[in-house]
Amino acid sequence: MPLDIRVIPCLSDNYAVLLHDPLTEATAVVDVPEPGPVMDALELEGWDLTHILVTHHHSDHVDGVLALKAQYGAIVVGPKAEAAGIPGIDVQVVDGDPVAVGSLIGRVMETPGHTAGHVVYVFAEERLLFAGDTLFVLGCGRPIECDPPVLWHSLQRLRTLPDDYALYCGHEYTVANGHFALSVDPDNGALRARVADAESARREGKPTIPALLGDERLTNPFLRADDPDMAERMGLAGADPAAVFTELRARKNVFKG
Repeated sequence: MPLDIRVIPCLSDNYAVLLHDPLTEATAVVDVPEPGPVMDALELEGWDLTHILVTHHHSDHVDGVLALKAQYGAIVVGPKAEAAGIPGIDVQVVDGDPVAVGSLIGRVMETPGHTAGHVVYVFAEERLLFAGDTLFVLGCGRPIECDPPVLWHSLQRLRTLPDDYALYCGHEYTVANGHFALSVDPDNGALRARVADAESARREGKPTIPALLGDERLTNPFLRADDPDMAERMGLAGADPAAVFTELRARKNVFKG
């Protein structure tokens, strides 16, 4: 029986994602920027929330956790390294831990960089990656609590997942990310097409997630820091990929296009 997924816009540019198992009626939400839109979606679908999966401790991912836990009695799962910053946490997870949502079995991958204890949730049978703020469509998170090479290492881990995985991330940044990507990779035809598609989707009020990981591998510059062509465009031919990634991230931080 196929699972059901709902993408829920929250705040100004956040997403929460509902994951529903029709076989057991278990339902999880990945991150809760605010409770209202999630509650509205649950009511619309007639689903009962059983799990809250938290990727990291930032307020725009956890501010709605306690309200949902109080309303539904959901189990709160989050990274052990950030447990002190995750309200209502019940289950503290580390790299490789299984996470069950009814009959759906995922696993935890630790992906430090944006925050020191950030995790993502991978559901291999369903080909799903819930990446929080580690990997965005055509971009990546800002390395706030770690040096950029730490985030680069985490992105390399995600890059090993199969091409047919669907990427769900925590923010709607795709158009802005795409404009930056074109500034460093202007001759990439696949990238130009993806940016055009994203712009069209946003004009229609549609989300740009999910995206296929295989498409990210071809068009996301932050997954290609070890590509010699990317290093050359950064003026860093022959440099360590971590240095190329650091330069890419520094340019993105100040990009105004």
